[in-house]
Amino acid sequence: MKVDIQHFRSIHSLSWLPSPGLNCLIGPGDSGKTTILDAIDLCLGARRNVSFGDTDFFGLDVTQPIQITLTLGTLPDSLKDLDTYGQYLQAFNADTGLIEEEPRQGLETVLVLRLTVDGELEPVWSLVSQRALALGQERSVAWKDRLLLAPARLGTYASSNLSWTRGSVLNRVSDERPNLAAELANAAREARAQFGNQAGAQLAETLQIVTRTAGQLGVPVGAQAQALLDAHSVSIGDGAIALHDERGIPLRSLGTGSSRLLVAGLQRAAAQRASIALVDEVEYGLEPHRLVRLLDSLGAKENPPPLQVFLTTHSPVAVRELSGNQIFVTRKGADGVHQVRVVGIADDVQSTIRLDPEAFLARSVIVCEGASEVGLVRGLDQYWTELGFCSLLAAGTAHVNVGGGDPDRCFIRALAMLNLGYRVMVLVDADKPPTQALVDTYRARGGEFITWRLPRALEDELFLSLPDAAVDALLHRAVAFLEEELIASHIATQSQGQVTLAGIQQQRQQGQPYAPAVRSLLALTSRNRRNGWYKSLTRFEILAREIVGPNLENSEAGFVAMINQLFRWAHAA
Repeated sequence: MKVDIQHFRSIHSLSWLPSPGLNCLIGPGDSGKTTILDAIDLCLGARRNVSFGDTDFFGLDVTQPIQITLTLGTLPDSLKDLDTYGQYLQAFNADTGLIEEEPRQGLETVLVLRLTVDGELEPVWSLVSQRALALGQERSVAWKDRLLLAPARLGTYASSNLSWTRGSVLNRVSDERPNLAAELANAAREARAQFGNQAGAQLAETLQIVTRTAGQLGVPVGAQAQALLDAHSVSIGDGAIALHDERGIPLRSLGTGSSRLLVAGLQRAAAQRASIALVDEVEYGLEPHRLVRLLDSLGAKENPPPLQVFLTTHSPVAVRELSGNQIFVTRKGADGVHQVRVVGIADDVQSTIRLDPEAFLARSVIVCEGASEVGLVRGLDQYWTELGFCSLLAAGTAHVNVGGGDPDRCFIRALAMLNLGYRVMVLVDADKPPTQALVDTYRARGGEFITWRLPRALEDELFLSLPDAAVDALLHRAVAFLEEELIASHIATQSQGQVTLAGIQQQRQQGQPYAPAVRSLLALTSRNRRNGWYKSLTRFEILAREIVGPNLENSEAGFVAMINQLFRWAHAA
């Protein structure tokens, strides 16, 4: 399928070539995800009456008609019938997204269906073909074939698919149809007969007034009006036949999650008859393990895929379970031109999906070299929030933990996020400089970064930049994290016995400031390879919230400038 949308709601224009399997749309609120699902549903759905209003037009401009055009492949045999649709069958090149007028071997045979709505608000469905247009021919898809194309939509409530109503997935699971017209009519008559005039005793005064008034006006109601069941109200059709469990309890009473899970499974069973499913907010009503089961039921892990699925989500659980080739970021341009970009699996993107799926659901992303930088950002955010500033989380900012190693990995990961339309900031140590050409490419594409001063790591910046009182607090926290004997051993070993923890503490009690050499020693010692003092997200979060933030205004100017740069960038989202 190819999707083209013009002048529909928030979308001025969109052209998208989705994958043949599962297509998960992500993006910030109001980016058009649900609008895309609605467009597909309106164009393909088997509805005899669809209501449109002025608000369905882009910018409320009813002079520009809505056009939703779907290029449909994998056609059932009835839609390839040459006598019926021969002039409308065309060839589609999936690699280029281009259509050729004549079907030919090697390319998929498709129909192009278009829904048009003008200022009169009357929807018109038509097949698009230059050959047919040249011959003066026009037609749409026959109703019986529309039923074959109609997608199954799993909305907030899926109970409508648990009875044999028109359009229910139950009508697509098999060719069986209830042929119970006579029995249903008799059931309605029996209900009326058994009810009789039981309401008459409770409505006696009203019935007398009706009878008297009718007699005065010459309206024939007989000797006495009665309160019986309305024949029209108790007429029973196929929609009254619904699924029940073994105890006779209607399956409509299932919880939201269970209903959606069951209907998704039924849609899978009906895939040969209706191979398109639409799911808005796929996580709604489902615990994480059931959400994973729902995605599996929709064919997320299968190749070839059994269904073409279009779904939206704001759940990191759903993102984590999918391949980057199944995830599409929806972006809204300033002029209303939308883009849908596949996340893909290159440039370590798939590992980011697994480890930090929240980043793909944010507006801005801070790519951190390791857990230390992540903890620093989180702790500073907590401190700033206590001061009354907007939280980075509320501003739509998330982080990616690259996990250390070569600093080039940070910039490669950041470039991938930039190309998907995210605002990106890199936070990286300076003890191992990255490749300059990579940094230049990243900056040329609009990325920003903060790196500590050469050749410093984060611990160096803290011990060399914070005031003496803050260094005292850093040492106190190290002792609390690892015990005093271990810290003392680290210092003595690193200094070859020339400096001791007890000596440092004695000098501080005497009011002596930290010498630069001692600060450097403590910074180097704190990065102990086997047992670093602060090497965890939680520990650095505590340091940032309780030590770095409160002491920032008294810290060295260069360090303060870098932290302020981080603050300004994160709060500019």
